Amino acid sequence: MDDELENYRIQFEAIKRDAHSLLAEVALPQLAWRPNAASWSIADCLNHLVVTGNESLTRIRTALAGPRSRRPFGVGAFLQTVLGNLLIRWMDAPPKIRFKAPKVYRPTPNLPVDKIVDDFFHLQEEMISCLNESKGLGLARIKVSNPVSTWLKLSLGQEFAFTAAHERRHLWQARRVREKQSATVAVEQIVGPEPPPASFSSN
Repeated sequence: MDDELENYRIQFEAIKRDAHSLLAEVALPQLAWRPNAASWSIADCLNHLVVTGNESLTRIRTALAGPRSRRPFGVGAFLQTVLGNLLIRWMDAPPKIRFKAPKVYRPTPNLPVDKIVDDFFHLQEEMISCLNESKGLGLARIKVSNPVSTWLKLSLGQEFAFTAAHERRHLWQARRVREKQSATVAVEQIVGPEPPPASFSSN
């Protein structure tokens, strides 16, 4: 089990490095840039991860504080394990299946971008703290509740794996936003920004 926990720790440390690398390329005001009104900014991607990650943290800590063994046996348990592993694979980057974020998990509007960045990295430290609290426990036996489905419960190990996959997915998305931003700036440097629409006065 310690090897599995170490694997998750390595994943969250890699996520931190990837995020630092991405953020080193942009100034804070640029994090709020969106390709269009319907798209997310880099800050939106990070904020979405904070919103969902904090929800996951609450459920992980509840599971850690509860009975140490909740795993049912039989066909139902097997199906939950198989479906949970599939969800982790589908969630990882690059995206293979598109999911629409539930309204409750959408980015919180009008948050300062520096707070979003701080909260994101704080989330990673809290996840690593939960990994440390999980040492010596049965990662497959402890079940974590799911806010979407009362039937599906991921194991503690799957919850860590799912969270890491979800973070990689949206950091991948954030990098695509950065690429579009860079391309837009490059075009504007060549041809200049689009002129404002002409105004007409009536006499």
